[in-house]
Formats: sequence, C-alpha cells, structure tokens
Amino acid sequence: MNTLYNIYCDESCHLENDGINDMVLGAVWCPQAKLPAITERIKEIKAKYQVYPTSELKWTKIGPVKREMYIELVNYFFDCSDLHFRCVVVPDKQRLDHARFNQTHDDWYYKMYFDMLKVIFDPTDRYEVYIDIKDTNSHKKANKLREVCSNNMYDFSGRIIRRIQPIRSHEVQIMQLVDILIGAVCYQNRDFPEGFRKSKTKQEIIDLIKERSGYRLTKSTLYREDKFNILVWDAR
Repeated sequence: MNTLYNIYCDESCHLENDGINDMVLGAVWCPQAKLPAITERIKEIKAKYQVYPTSELKWTKIGPVKREMYIELVNYFFDCSDLHFRCVVVPDKQRLDHARFNQTHDDWYYKMYFDMLKVIFDPTDRYEVYIDIKDTNSHKKANKLREVCSNNMYDFSGRIIRRIQPIRSHEVQIMQLVDILIGAVCYQNRDFPEGFRKSKTKQEIIDLIKERSGYRLTKSTLYREDKFNILVWDAR
C-alpha cells in the first residue's frame, strides 16, 4: 500500500520508583493525509464546549464540568475508522528485575517502546513517529528510540521509519487523545489505596471505552486487533 502514517506516542507513570504500581506506553496513529480533518474535528468538539483550540485536554483534567466533551472525544475516536490505538501495560513495576537480565531501567524502557510500536509497523508502509516532550532528555530519547527501532527492523536507511521526533502535546490535538486513552487504561489497572475515592467521571469514561472497545482494559487483546490493541506485559 505504501501509505504514510503518523504515530503519536505518550506514556503514563513511566518512572521506576514513583509509588504507582502500573505503567502504560501508548500510541494513536492515522494516515498522514487524514490528519488535517482529524485535527479540525477535535477543535470543533472543543469549541462546542467553549474550550479554546490551544487548551490542552488531559486525563488528569477530567471532571464533571467537561464530562460531555470527553465522552464525545472518546466516541469520535471509536467512530473514526482512520484512528487506531495500541498500548503496552506494565501492571506491576515492583516485579521488574533488571539485574537478572543485565539491563538498566532505560534499556528495558526502550525495549518496551519498541514492543509497543512493532505491532503498528508494516514494512510496506512508511511512518513518522512523534513522542511527547517530557524533559530536556526528550531529543536524546528520540534518537535512542530511532536506533532501537532501526536495529530491530533492519531499517537503517529510514525507508520504513522516516523520523522519530519529540513534540509538545499542547500543540498537537491528536496527542491529547493519546493522553486520555492511556490515562484511562492506566487508571483501570492501578491499585488504589483502601478508602481512595475514585473519580466518578473518569470511571464513566473508562466504562465507555470498555463498552466501545469490547475489552476490559486489564487483559491483552488479540495480536492483530486493529482498533484498540492492548498488550499486558508479563515480567517473567
């Protein structure tokens, strides 16, 4: 087919010792030619609920006030055949044993990133990968990820992966959709302390995603699931 796709990647609770049990790496992808229409539709949904186009939508911001907007965004994702989601869930970071495999947390992190992306890549197509800027190391991270992907796919000429580039999520509408979806999966897989009051609105969003996807969000989907693909990683 030789279609050019844009892949937008983000992560949730990726730090090794942040006190949270789970971690999620995720991506939303679409044909690059469809990106302008998708971007415009997300802006239209924002405008409908009096939200500026430049305002960043995030999982952490979800609450009763803009509940309907987030519901409409999730429904748009599932209704749009050009949008696809893939994530890797690490349910318990405490079980990681890097010494056993003679690796650092960073080494493992890039392996997980490639595990997340490799199901998306088709050698007959081309891809531009964008990762959310988290800190001053984001460009170094992008270069390392490019190296890992190229080595594993023998794509040294860049024929399949044209670029891996850091971007600022608040400047890219579709990246905000990634944040919402991985936030929902991460929330569903989290071990909350006893007595913790969960957000009713966030749970409604999770229930909607479960209903629309047909998955519980805590188990792996089939490998070739094309719309909402989940791998729950086993530390063994």
